Amino acid sequence: MHAWQVTTPGPVDGATAPVELVEKPVPAPAPGELLVHVHTCGVCRTDLHVTEGDLDVHHDHVTPGHEIVGEVVAVGEGVPADDWTGARVGVAWLRSTCGQCRWCRSGKENLCPDSTYTGWDADGGYAEYTTVPADFAYRLPAQDVASDVALSPLLCAGIIGYHALQRAGLPESTPEHPARLGLYGFGGSAHLCAQLALADGARVHVLTRDRAAQELALKLGCASAAGAYDMPPEPLDAAVLFAPVGDIVLPAMRALDRGGILSIAGIHLSDIPPIHYETELFYEKEIRSVTSNTRAQGREFLDLVAEHGVRATTHRYPMSKGLDALRDLKAGRFDGAAVLVNDF
Repeated sequence: MHAWQVTTPGPVDGATAPVELVEKPVPAPAPGELLVHVHTCGVCRTDLHVTEGDLDVHHDHVTPGHEIVGEVVAVGEGVPADDWTGARVGVAWLRSTCGQCRWCRSGKENLCPDSTYTGWDADGGYAEYTTVPADFAYRLPAQDVASDVALSPLLCAGIIGYHALQRAGLPESTPEHPARLGLYGFGGSAHLCAQLALADGARVHVLTRDRAAQELALKLGCASAAGAYDMPPEPLDAAVLFAPVGDIVLPAMRALDRGGILSIAGIHLSDIPPIHYETELFYEKEIRSVTSNTRAQGREFLDLVAEHGVRATTHRYPMSKGLDALRDLKAGRFDGAAVLVNDF
């Protein structure tokens, strides 16, 4: 099968490419696994971190990609073929957990020390086929390629945005007092998070350097859109940092009202400069990190998508142009999310 693989991690915009298109054997599903024919795969910033080496190598020559929609074409030992063969499924970032540690037993499997991840610990969706443990696959309604494109970004960008919003502790909105949310960076995850917050009645302020993203934010109904280091027009009850830029933590903390919370959504962040306690952390402000998600959160989010009509703004790329999509993501050449469509 055709598949992209990481060669030597490095800049995607450098003189040599850190990924190459190769021929790999079609993987055989292990016991408990599904073999999935990939229809579409979203292009996530985490793929960029894996490709460029911001994240340590977990699997040599890994195939990136973890926002996968496809069809089950075979099953491994112990998986009932009648229940799964032909099913349309989603494959997300979280690939497996131990199921036995205190984190797994307490409903916080995203903190499992033995967790593994699609497109980092095991080959992902920048390929014709991939595998996934059946217990970690999301069943999806059977539709068409257009809906596959729309669904792919929801499987990481959407779910992580939902988890980050929960971690930010946004207060409940009322008609008299809408909750005030700031979103720093406005790519694939943030524009889905914004739609959830708007559906709940929040007033959303977007802070991003990208003009196209600012325009998208206003089109979606956000109250304001300005530069990443600007102050929003009012104090914030909560904020989510999606841009992997530690410098932005300081203006985001200054923008928070008393008792406000900043959640940091990315798996990678550049260093945070020294924080000035009185101006950036006093008055019981908090900084919280976000680590993956649980399967329960994924299912909750997909239910909310149907309830509120959350839709991803997408840009299609043929799977054979996977490197171009990564380069365009890094350069900020599109708003919303890019999705690879299998053309092999």
